[in-house]
Amino acid sequence: MKILFVCTGNICRSPTAEGVFRHMVQDAGLGKAITTDSAGTHGYHIGDPPDHRSCAAAAARGFDLTSLRARKVTARDFHDFDLILAMDQGHLSDLAALRPKDATADLKLFLAFHPSTRVKDVPDPYYGGPEGFTEVLDMVEATSRALLAHAKGKLSA
Repeated sequence: MKILFVCTGNICRSPTAEGVFRHMVQDAGLGKAITTDSAGTHGYHIGDPPDHRSCAAAAARGFDLTSLRARKVTARDFHDFDLILAMDQGHLSDLAALRPKDATADLKLFLAFHPSTRVKDVPDPYYGGPEGFTEVLDMVEATSRALLAHAKGKLSA
């Protein structure tokens, strides 16, 4: 199973989701069965590492994002991945517009997997303070646990 996480510039929300989920996948012993990546709908930060505030918030909880680098979503992603998860409804709309007619990937909102929230969008912490990055990390951790359970179910089916 291949999962792609997508936000705007691929330096805050989507690399946080990728890093946290990848860590959980590795801890579950599923690193060969589930692969992950992240990308942005825009190419503002191609080649850049995640925002230092994302890295700091993640590191405080034992997640390492430092090896990740921003990239832009490509048409090929819609064929290479099984599931593409948008961090907010704007990303979902952008992805739907980019999606080739013969695409095989499923498109969903990331928070559709959250076990209890009614919120649909992971808020963009970029223009705020450190508390926004902590809030994103809280949402990402809870959603990633549920997403992992979903993925395990798909793999065993």
